[in-house]
Formats: sequence, structure tokens, C-alpha cells
Amino acid sequence: MSGLMLRTDHNYSITRLHNYRISRLHNYKIFGLEFLEGVILMAIQRFEEMKVWQDARILTKSIYTITQKRLFKIDFGLRDQIQRASVSIISNIAEGYERDNNKEFVKFLGYSKGSVGEVRSLLYGALDQAYITEGEFNINKEMAINISSQIANFIKYLKKRVKAA
Repeated sequence: MSGLMLRTDHNYSITRLHNYRISRLHNYKIFGLEFLEGVILMAIQRFEEMKVWQDARILTKSIYTITQKRLFKIDFGLRDQIQRASVSIISNIAEGYERDNNKEFVKFLGYSKGSVGEVRSLLYGALDQAYITEGEFNINKEMAINISSQIANFIKYLKKRVKAA
């Protein structure tokens, strides 16, 4: 089975493994579940199935919701920038995945991680201008930190796979 493999451990790390690598790592397939080094793996066929992309989509929706507030809505520069940055997160995850190449995927995940940082930074601007509440700020900031962590772990794993290939 080729394509992405989703590790279901507590870090939600996602790994890209190819047929030849899987067989070398002694995987076992039982009732449709993949086991690799004691961790259950599920095949990822589309980027929409990746937890990191799903979480980034939720953040994007949240960003679009808070930017519809009266004061935020009229600050065109900040509104447009934070919306573009949030869309950039999911877009780069998707584009990198579709490249079918770990090295390229790592590059696009790096762009995505940078966009997460940009969203976090812009959230501070929105809070400082009183466009959002402290609660809205904290919820979105925590989502962004979680996504950034998922991406960082994913990049770390893929870099190891690129070196091993």
C-alpha cells in the first residue's frame, strides 16, 4: 500500500511511506489495519483525510468567522491578511501532498508552518485593536499552536524518511 500512513499515536504524527519502505520495516496487515513498530497505521488516500489538514480547516473557518465582526470587518488590511494566511495553511498542505514526493512535501509543509506563525502573529494585532475577545484570541492561538506542532512533527518524520531513502 503506497501513499500516506496516519499514525494513531497520541501525537497524531502523519507519515509518508512507500511500498518498498513499508516492507523493509516489517509491517503487518490484519483485517485492513497496518501495524508498524507496534503502532496502528491507516492508509491516507487524500489530503482531506489528514488530521492536520482537518484541524487547519477548522482554524480557517474560525478566522473567517471572527473577521466578520463589525470592527474587524472594516480593517481591510488586517482582515484580508489573516484570511489569506489561514487559507495558505490548508492550501500548502494540500499542494505538498499532491506533489507525491517527500522532499517537495516537506518544503510545502514548511510554507504552511510559516503561515501558521503569521496567523498567530496577526491574532495579536486583532486582540490589541480589540477586534476580538481574549477568549477568541486564546482559542485560535491554541488551535494554531497545535497545528504548528503537528506540522513540525510531520516535517521531522518526513526528513528522516528522505534521508533513509
